[in-house]
Amino acid sequence: MYNMSCYNPSSFILVGIPGLEKFHVWIGIPFCVMYVMAIVGNCILLYLIAVEHSLHEPMYFFLSMLATMDLILSTVTVPKLLSNLWLGSQEITFSGCLTQMFFLHFSFVMDSAILLVMAFDRYVAICFPLRYMTILTLPVIIKLVVSIVMRSFSVILPDVFLLKRLPFCRTRIIPHTYCEHIGVARLSSADISINIWYGFAVPLMTVILDVIFITVSYTFILRAVFQLSSQGARQKAFSTCGSHICVILMFYTPAFFSILAHRFGHSVPQNVLILFANFYVAIPPALNPIVYGVKTKQIQDKFILLFSLKKSQ
Repeated sequence: MYNMSCYNPSSFILVGIPGLEKFHVWIGIPFCVMYVMAIVGNCILLYLIAVEHSLHEPMYFFLSMLATMDLILSTVTVPKLLSNLWLGSQEITFSGCLTQMFFLHFSFVMDSAILLVMAFDRYVAICFPLRYMTILTLPVIIKLVVSIVMRSFSVILPDVFLLKRLPFCRTRIIPHTYCEHIGVARLSSADISINIWYGFAVPLMTVILDVIFITVSYTFILRAVFQLSSQGARQKAFSTCGSHICVILMFYTPAFFSILAHRFGHSVPQNVLILFANFYVAIPPALNPIVYGVKTKQIQDKFILLFSLKKSQ
């Protein structure tokens, strides 16, 4: 019975942010504000794209996918964080921990894949503007969506089984605010070398490849833009890509910093690493709708029109 409970523990304890317990109430306030911003901003974005026929284009369809993944990423982590900080609810069931871990990593890999598809969309729009609608047809878009969903699902699902095979007899206290693959695996007294190698290989096979292909896409885009003779056409092309570049930087910069800090920043205090990891899952979902609202004129116009109609009624 003891061995069975080791392989199927009832629950884990999420410590929160060690060393900052007396500030937990205050730390929760900015995360609550960012979560509300993420929910409201992404829901408005999804509503505008759904009801406005002028936004029924490939670019905005991919943007709606990004907004959906942002909602999943923030919802799977921030509410549990707030209940931990404000209510002292530290316990999470084993199945709940695995579910949180799966959707956390799945949404991260999906976000990266969507940014790659959006970079391809901008490449076609700027380098082949006259053939844009003939290249990005509905069947092509469906194939792209199915392929990135299947890729993300197939590379993250093994994480669940790699954790389920481990015994957790030594400790069930997770020094974090949410469950992530390697953090949970380190609680086991068994050999976790497979978990470590797989956890290293997945970002290499997915996220790093996505970054390489995004860089290649923007290299071709910049070459095409600088070949334009008109200054106005150049500015229009840069404004078209501006919001996407901002979102790419907001997504990848803290992600790589967090990964490098966890791997090599042994002198960095643990509470700083945990705080940064939480800001990473809270800030991009909150700011992405604002970036696209400010940088994309079509969304900005529809947003203003929506609220002007509400006021006139």
